[in-house]
Amino acid sequence: MQYISTRGGVPATDFTGVLMEGLARDGGLYVPASWPQIARPLKPQSYIETAMQVLGAFTKGSLETAELHQILENTYTPRADGFSTPEVTPLVKLDDNLSVLELFHGPTIAFKDVALQLLGRLFDNQLKKTGQKITIVGATSGDTGSAAIEGCRHAAGADIYILYPNNRPSEVQRRQMTTVDAPNVHALAVDGNFDDCQAIVKQLFNDPDFRVRHNLSAVNSINWARIAAQVVYYIHVAYSYDQPVNFVVPTGNFGNVYAAYVAKNMGAPIKRLVVASNRNDILTRFFETGTMRMADVEATLSPSMDIQVSSNFERLLFDVLGRDSAALSSTMGSFRSTGEFSLGTDTMATLRGLFTAVRCDDITTSETIAATYKKYGYTIDPHTAVGMHAYNVLKNELEGPVVTLACAHPAKFPHAVESATGVRPTLPAALADLYERQERFTILPNSADAVRGFIEKA
Repeated sequence: MQYISTRGGVPATDFTGVLMEGLARDGGLYVPASWPQIARPLKPQSYIETAMQVLGAFTKGSLETAELHQILENTYTPRADGFSTPEVTPLVKLDDNLSVLELFHGPTIAFKDVALQLLGRLFDNQLKKTGQKITIVGATSGDTGSAAIEGCRHAAGADIYILYPNNRPSEVQRRQMTTVDAPNVHALAVDGNFDDCQAIVKQLFNDPDFRVRHNLSAVNSINWARIAAQVVYYIHVAYSYDQPVNFVVPTGNFGNVYAAYVAKNMGAPIKRLVVASNRNDILTRFFETGTMRMADVEATLSPSMDIQVSSNFERLLFDVLGRDSAALSSTMGSFRSTGEFSLGTDTMATLRGLFTAVRCDDITTSETIAATYKKYGYTIDPHTAVGMHAYNVLKNELEGPVVTLACAHPAKFPHAVESATGVRPTLPAALADLYERQERFTILPNSADAVRGFIEKA
């Protein structure tokens, strides 16, 4: 399996290359040179068996079958400090048409664990082979940071620097990053928003001397391995139905819903993809108007989606522009310089044939948490509520079964959930003492130079 950059400025590489590089050296994002096709899996089938088929296609030529299987067993077999259920991502039926895919059964109780527990083991496997040392740099709006730390802190030869917007994540999200007592883990609170943190990470990767000197690697969904791991649960669920499925995906950085798009391209029976945005609705505005336009990031009840520059959208844009790297580079250059770009009528018609988008403000988020609890006796977090609202808006338009994604355990956002339902969700036993653990973090100005200097001195 070969991978190419969306910007077209570097040679094709294999899975190991994209794993270790993260962001391509021309500033682009790696994508498969062609979409592998997955034969309809046999039933019944375990999550690990589905992962073997999907990830076997993505890692072909880089990992031996037995090697991949062992990594997957180590990642997804239930254990006290890992996933709590053999289903990994259990599907909970709420009514005849609607089910919820619970993605929060990993160690940090958020969907990012599904990919980052695997990513950490992939890094560890490769670093043990080569004896290399790497510096992992990532940005988070809430969940990626803790999941990356938990997934990668034991990787041989890896130092981890996670940037998050100071005072933006929930207390649980912050503490999951700042209470890890490990010498190779550094939580950096940046005086800015998530887009600022993400921009700093990209600036560091685009500094050739710094990148080579510290052997940078990425844990954000700019790293293709993150996307590949998320494709698994879409294919696993889609083939559990006897007709095409609609997925409703709470979305900020576009990585999760892009993974569903990849699954569809690989042949999974997926019908519609619904992009569910909070008040930071750059994606919804784009699908409505055909213009992607930056706006200020606003703090909401669903902080992991407080994003106005969705990095993974570049991968989709590459496809809809006919995989024309020059056209893609020109479009992204315009976006950087003017803060916006527009696509033509025909291109937007193609995109609207695949995606529908709905926004949800904080008041509606709270109302949806309350209504879901009252109607189904089921407790959801604010991000899941954004998706549930999108389902409520579109349920009469979506033909066939609908799966909406539950991206985080409600206990990650206890105040919002208690305010809406009157019931305070409790943390799982493994995190019961989280509020008593000592925090360790460094506050830095919103500056790539400040972060670069901190890493140089660490």
